[in-house]
Amino acid sequence: MDPDLNKKLVLTSANSINIGRLLPQIFYYFYAYYQLKDKSKPVVISVPSGNFGNLTAGLIAKKMGLPIDKFVAAVNANDTFEKYLQTGEYTPQKSVETISNAMDVGNPSNFARIMELYDHDVEKVKADIWSKSFSDEETTRAIQEVHKKYNYLMDPHGAVAYLGLMEYQKANPNTNGIFFITAHPAKFADKVEPITGEKIQIPERLAQCLQKEKKTTKIGSNSTEFKNYLLMQR
Repeated sequence: MDPDLNKKLVLTSANSINIGRLLPQIFYYFYAYYQLKDKSKPVVISVPSGNFGNLTAGLIAKKMGLPIDKFVAAVNANDTFEKYLQTGEYTPQKSVETISNAMDVGNPSNFARIMELYDHDVEKVKADIWSKSFSDEETTRAIQEVHKKYNYLMDPHGAVAYLGLMEYQKANPNTNGIFFITAHPAKFADKVEPITGEKIQIPERLAQCLQKEKKTTKIGSNSTEFKNYLLMQR
């Protein structure tokens, strides 16, 4: 939003505000659907949702023709979107800290994109999306249960998506369900290891990154100082 910076630099966000991040995520949905052996039942995909970029990519995939019957917007205690579907009123709230911290967003920036896709009509949104929030306690139990039953280790965000799918299929059992795991548990080892009591094996590529030298430049919180720092990087 700064005109001086825009005259001299080309800057963009690296998170899901940037449509360039959503475009490759669209392919996740096509690939997930492609892998289903049984396509005779309605397909439901549960997505761990914070800033709603990944879910929005799925909605775009459906607009492109992918036959997804329903999306589950699985959220943690930051349940702004769930309340929107219940009331029809969108009321942003302050972020609440959880163990699925990448989803701690009280005012998802991609909500505006969802509104554009569905003509700002909550009934149209509800036709494609169902949402449910889950507590840290429920997330913890899900990680433990899936690890014990299937020997599969979920990160907290994937666990929320798993819970969302399980909850939706209680009322809709005749569906094919997919839930997205969006991060390796090693990324959140400080949360997951105490839950399982086991050390997480770090993937080789991640281990290589962790061995690299960390370089930081300390600056103050003043916006002018930050702006001057950016201009010096040319």
